[in-house]
Amino acid sequence: MTDILDKKRHWWREPMVWLIIALPLAAVIGGLITVWIAARGSDPLVAEDYYKQGLVIHQVLERDARAAALNLSAELRVDGGSLEVRLTGRLDAYPDRLTLNVIHPTRSEADRAITLSASDQGFYRAQLPDLDSGQRRLLLEPEDRAWRLTGRWTGPVSGPTLMRPAKPDTPPHP
Repeated sequence: MTDILDKKRHWWREPMVWLIIALPLAAVIGGLITVWIAARGSDPLVAEDYYKQGLVIHQVLERDARAAALNLSAELRVDGGSLEVRLTGRLDAYPDRLTLNVIHPTRSEADRAITLSASDQGFYRAQLPDLDSGQRRLLLEPEDRAWRLTGRWTGPVSGPTLMRPAKPDTPPHP
């Protein structure tokens, strides 16, 4: 009997005790990490003025319809660090400048607005900023925002990218 008492180990040398302590400790650490991630910043995908943006959707649809009525399209090409846009359509006068918004799908801080200057009738040029690889949404519009063209871009860009007016969504039910 004295041999059993002599062989008694301390509690911190028992593996089952550490297992019982480790599982709740991992849950507490995971919870703290989750709170830290949530408190780090607001979600940039949710606009603070979402209601106002919802009200102006009709104006955006009119800009798309105007671009479709003018039969506008644009072809984007990247040559080294230079971006060239060729705009075609039934315009009375081509604008002096265009704005190309390169929109990242999840991170608003990675969005870029590129101002393109006219180099010839229907041709525009600008220096291409550094962009991470991956998918981007493109919006091309003049300074007066009378019309807009949309497109998708996957970087690094290797070939021409075609932009057209956005097609209105068809309703899910007749």
